Amino acid sequence: MTDLAAYGGLFLAALAAATILPMQSEAALVGLMLTDRYSTIWLVVVASAGNVLGSIVNWFLGRWIERFRSRRWFPVKSGALERSQRWYRRYGKWSLLASWLPIVGDAITVVAGVLREPLPTFVLLVVIAKAGRYIILAAATTGLT
Repeated sequence: MTDLAAYGGLFLAALAAATILPMQSEAALVGLMLTDRYSTIWLVVVASAGNVLGSIVNWFLGRWIERFRSRRWFPVKSGALERSQRWYRRYGKWSLLASWLPIVGDAITVVAGVLREPLPTFVLLVVIAKAGRYIILAAATTGLT
């Protein structure tokens, strides 16, 4: 596998994993790390960049999702969306530090868009959460913990 294919595949896996698609990027990161062919630092940077970009896609999705709420095909039940909004209002922007969590993290990033969290604040907190997760995973994989 070429370096471009490895890093590109990891980026796409991390991006897709951060959206509402049911994917995991941790296995791709660990698998590439275990080959000892790629820089761990660059793998973490690439995975983090893809995952943060995927969360930004969710934020934009959230910005426009409300206008379709009354449509028959809308994928989220009204009660679930309202509960998510109440939860985000209760914990605020700091809940974005949990954006690394499977399933729940994706919903948090969408709701942050719905509730108009400023993009710079959103990006800063999501970078901390997402990069932090990959750094911890890389440290555990390499035995630095």
